[in-house]
Amino acid sequence: MPNDEDYIRLALEQARYAGALDEVPVGAIVVLNGEIVGKGFNQPIGRHDPTAHAEIVALRDAAARLGNYRLPGCELFVTLEPCMMCSGAIMHARISRVVFGASDPKTGVAGSVLDVYAEQRLNHHATVVGGVLAAECGAMLSSFFAARRQRTMNA
Repeated sequence: MPNDEDYIRLALEQARYAGALDEVPVGAIVVLNGEIVGKGFNQPIGRHDPTAHAEIVALRDAAARLGNYRLPGCELFVTLEPCMMCSGAIMHARISRVVFGASDPKTGVAGSVLDVYAEQRLNHHATVVGGVLAAECGAMLSSFFAARRQRTMNA
């Protein structure tokens, strides 16, 4: 049976699709009982949709496949710590567990800027595991932004 690192590697494959489209390389997958039921990668630029983050795309894919907007028992694996918008969607979908790679010190709300998952006043709480393949996930993001800065300087 695959482990957390295996699933994050699959999310990294999704992130590569985003990077190939010049989107910020973040990927996500949704897993239920060891089966991938949703996949997604960042697409807000190409879709002209500020909500088209990897997590949202993967949640929508899983909901469509499972025929339910609630995803109890599902786990979400994502290469970057979720933002506030994605965390809200994760909670509304009733995801049971979130596993992420790199922390996001600017917009992450699973412990970096805030920890909404620890907020007891909210009605749903997912278990959160961070830092799985963090170096690999972070390196993909760092190299993407370095290349973008280089292109900007050369333009």
